[in-house]
Amino acid sequence: MIRQAKGKTPRRPPLKKPSNNQKDPVGVYCRVRPLGTEDEECCIEVISKTTIQLHAPDGLKANRNGEFKETQYSFKKVFGIKTTQRELYEDVAKPLVEDLIHCKNGLLFTYGVTGSGKTHTMTGSPGQGGLLPRSLDMIFNSISPYQAKRYVFKPDDKNGMEVQNQVDALLDRQKRDSQTNVPKTPTTRRIDPEFADMISPEEAFRADGVDEDSSYSVFVSYIEIYNNYIYDLLEETPFDPIKPKPPQSKLLREDQNHNMYVAGCTEVEVKSTEEAFEVFWRGQKKRRIANTQLNRESSRSHSVFIIKLAQAPLDADGDNVLQDKNQVNVSQLCLVDLAGSERTSRTRAEGSRLREAGNINQSLMTLRTCIEVLRENQMCGTNKMVPYRDSKVTHLFKNYFDGEGKVRMVVCVNPKADDYEETLLVMRFAEMTQEVEVARPVDRPICGFAAGRRQRNQVFKEELTRRLEERGGPVNGESTTLSQLLLSFPSLPPCEIGGPNDDITLPRLIEALEKRHKIRQMMVDEYNKTANMLKSMLQEQDGNLVAKENFISEQHGRLGEKDKMIQNQKNEIDRLEKKSKMLEYKIDILQKTSNIHEEDKRTLQHELESREQRLQRELSDKRRMESRMQGIVCDTKLKWEKECERRVNAKQLEMQNKLWVKDEKLKQLKAIVTEGKSENRQPQRPSREKDKVPPKRSASPTPVPTVPPVRPLHRRSHSAGGERWVDHKPTTNVDLDTLMQPNLPNAIKVTAASEKALSKCDKYVLTHQEVASDGEIQTKLIKGEVFKTRGGGQSVQFTDIETLKQESPVSASRKRRSSESGPSHEGERMDGDWTDVETRCSVAVEMRAGSNLGPGYQHHGYPKRKKP
Repeated sequence: MIRQAKGKTPRRPPLKKPSNNQKDPVGVYCRVRPLGTEDEECCIEVISKTTIQLHAPDGLKANRNGEFKETQYSFKKVFGIKTTQRELYEDVAKPLVEDLIHCKNGLLFTYGVTGSGKTHTMTGSPGQGGLLPRSLDMIFNSISPYQAKRYVFKPDDKNGMEVQNQVDALLDRQKRDSQTNVPKTPTTRRIDPEFADMISPEEAFRADGVDEDSSYSVFVSYIEIYNNYIYDLLEETPFDPIKPKPPQSKLLREDQNHNMYVAGCTEVEVKSTEEAFEVFWRGQKKRRIANTQLNRESSRSHSVFIIKLAQAPLDADGDNVLQDKNQVNVSQLCLVDLAGSERTSRTRAEGSRLREAGNINQSLMTLRTCIEVLRENQMCGTNKMVPYRDSKVTHLFKNYFDGEGKVRMVVCVNPKADDYEETLLVMRFAEMTQEVEVARPVDRPICGFAAGRRQRNQVFKEELTRRLEERGGPVNGESTTLSQLLLSFPSLPPCEIGGPNDDITLPRLIEALEKRHKIRQMMVDEYNKTANMLKSMLQEQDGNLVAKENFISEQHGRLGEKDKMIQNQKNEIDRLEKKSKMLEYKIDILQKTSNIHEEDKRTLQHELESREQRLQRELSDKRRMESRMQGIVCDTKLKWEKECERRVNAKQLEMQNKLWVKDEKLKQLKAIVTEGKSENRQPQRPSREKDKVPPKRSASPTPVPTVPPVRPLHRRSHSAGGERWVDHKPTTNVDLDTLMQPNLPNAIKVTAASEKALSKCDKYVLTHQEVASDGEIQTKLIKGEVFKTRGGGQSVQFTDIETLKQESPVSASRKRRSSESGPSHEGERMDGDWTDVETRCSVAVEMRAGSNLGPGYQHHGYPKRKKP
């Protein structure tokens, strides 16, 4: 009876949610390819081992008005134009191959713009092997001594592996060898020249820590995703030259452990690097033929090369693979060459090419969306559904992002300026991908047998062979046990009979044969005894077996009941899952609605707070304005009270001056009238202080004692001091060209009074010109002091007036001659000189603060500055 064990890809036991230290970020690397020509404009600069900087091209800066600036992006490691394929593999893919040999999955994909070097990075060229051939070479260099024979592991078409016994594997090998179109050994294959010498022996790698007590087998498959359809590049289809059939697309399925796989995909068992190269090259040729027939570019599709490593422990003897399906372990490494990322407007594609580019961009956009949702769920603590099913690429590899292995990405960039905008999008996607964390895979033990079984078995076989060769026995064959049994008997004496009377040889031979017969009899008795004991043991085991079979049948009945119960529970679980999905969908809608309402609430609350703040500011401004207006009203009231008092005093003074002028005129008239009567006598002019009797001024009001009308003149100008003056000279003044001019040192000369000039000085003088009664121009210097007001402005308080008058000598001599015409007129001259109004008014008058200087002086005052 042929026995076989079937093992699925093991699903790791349910673990608790891994903590932060059990997660690793997606490893994102950047590789910069060289420019095509030296005179091309470069937009990328490698700053350090982990950072690159993008410069916007000059033309783009001119079109965008300098909107694009220099931007820097960081990666796990940056590989410049001088990086070799070996250095890239050692940092990026070697850890994934080591994890593959230690029962862990891995995903490695290249991403970038068309023409950025993705295919060269993944595949390479003769003498410069890429990541894929170097990974295969390292796998076979590591497990080559421990590979199982062909067909010991066999795929079951459900993403699992069957373990066949030696007989079934031998039959499958004989069936394969009988086919004429398949070579017997991989060493007789002719390697394609395109893959010859891809990896030199000195660049070969080997993994450490390989389990010697396990058997390994490598299976490869090669698929292509084009227009969101999956095609098998290793499928053997009959070729019809008359009516060729298009390739059939494959479907994605989910195994019992919820891992995604391509249903019906061809998986080829390979035993060497050369054989794996041949399988890969066969798929490449089929892909090129399909591209030629469909008139498409190779960069318009995603290619996925899957390496599966099946391993199972050896049995206790260390000779054969353990026939236990629970101990079979399958790990896989996916090497993905993504299609080129570029804008459809730049490709200028039309028709089917445009739809093809749209599908490629849609699949890449779905990959970006999945990465964005994963990052948002991890960083914000949300539980949004990741849209893996929107694209075949993301649906196939969703298990890796859920924690089924390591994920690494190589971003390939072309530094030429034409690819700047597409490269900028690629950099942003790479920067976002680095923020996604993937659960770290756990180690899965294989079995509990003692280590070193293979080595001990090999040593035992070598020792047995050596001893058999020393004894001259058969080395190989079924008589090994018989020869060992014969060697345990005593040796026969010489059997040559010397003659008929030889009585020594025959008795000696008979004695030896009798000894042998006794030994044989003893062995037969022992054998019978052992056989009887074994028979009784077998009968006992048969009884136990029958009891166990009855127990097993009973357990089968219970198991059937449990299966029915489990099926009912599964149906209930399915119903609850559907209900849960429906509720999750409703919760998602409600969550979105709640988020919208929360956002509206925050917006309205923010607006309410801003309005409350604005209202508070307006209220405070209103209170401040009220207090300011009250202060202004009080200041204005006080000012007008003082102004009214000043005007009243000034009016009283003016009236007194008018009455005094009228009195003087009356005196002159009286003197003229009395002049004829006093011709014959010489009147003596009374002195101004003692002899002259002051006339009665009954009509004049009593002058206000607090404001004296005049003040004694100063013989020396106040401008001779050391104060800072504002010299205000209007533009209408006439230059008299006199020898004596007012000299004000350190004075600020202005034509119009300003607050800025007044704030810098403490004295003010206004030069005012007017025509005197004799027709001459007289200059008046109106002086004042500058004071600071309570509202922050400047005010001028006039304190003194100096009058400067220029007289002509001709007019003076004429007046003297007329006055000296006769002695009779001497008294008239003397009285006229005293009583002449013009002469009396030509004296300088100094006014006190608050006095009215007359109509010609009022416009020179500088008003107070009101409070703002």
